[in-house]
Amino acid sequence: MNLLKLSCYIYMRVHLIKKQTIEDYCQEQPRSKSSFEHWVSILQLSDWSIPADIMKTYASADLLGNGSNRVVFNIGGNHYRMICKYAFGAKMIHLFVCWIGTHAEYDKVCAKNEQYSINYY
Repeated sequence: MNLLKLSCYIYMRVHLIKKQTIEDYCQEQPRSKSSFEHWVSILQLSDWSIPADIMKTYASADLLGNGSNRVVFNIGGNHYRMICKYAFGAKMIHLFVCWIGTHAEYDKVCAKNEQYSINYY
């Protein structure tokens, strides 16, 4: 079964908003599919209470500063990047997909200093 589809059937402490965005990206970039499926499979088992827990789950992730409540995930051996905004609630953490692209595309976003505000989805 496709792990991206499976995620809606498993209770997740982390609620991923816009899973369809990831699926759409994988349709456009077929080589990325296995990397994102692996990322989602790890997310399904996550139980975060504070932002530092994100780093425990994904050691290569980067928490952005400036009060942005954003994290950059390095996916597929750092070939892909995904910017997400997180919101910790009482019983669940919401993770909103804001942007997905290659590492090179992410560098362009950073050159414009848009990583704190970009929101394509």
